[in-house]
Amino acid sequence: MTYVVTESCVKCKYTDCVDVCPVDCFREGPNMLVIDPDECIDCTLCVAECPVEAIFAEDDVPADQKDFTALNAELSKVWKPLVERKPAPADADAWKDVKAKRHLVEK
Repeated sequence: MTYVVTESCVKCKYTDCVDVCPVDCFREGPNMLVIDPDECIDCTLCVAECPVEAIFAEDDVPADQKDFTALNAELSKVWKPLVERKPAPADADAWKDVKAKRHLVEK
C-alpha cells in the first residue's frame, strides 16, 4: 500500500510532509505535490504533518478522491523530486479551506 496526496493539496502545496519523508517520495508540480507510489514505504509520517489533511493511505482515500491515486502515479513519473521543505505559495492559506479544486490541478 502507498500513500496518496488528494485534492486538498491543490493550490496549497504546503511542504511540511517533505521534511519527514525518509525516502524522498514527494514530487512537486506547479500547484500541488504527489507521492511516487514506487518510492513510498508506507511509513505514515507524512500524514500527521499535512496541515490540510490531504494525505491518505491508498485504501482510505475518500471515494470522491479515488482518481487521485492514479493521478499521483502518473504525475510522479514526470514531476521532479522535492527533498526539502520550502515556503508555501503566498495565497496558500486562502485556498486551504476550499473543497472543490480538482479542476485547478496544473499538470
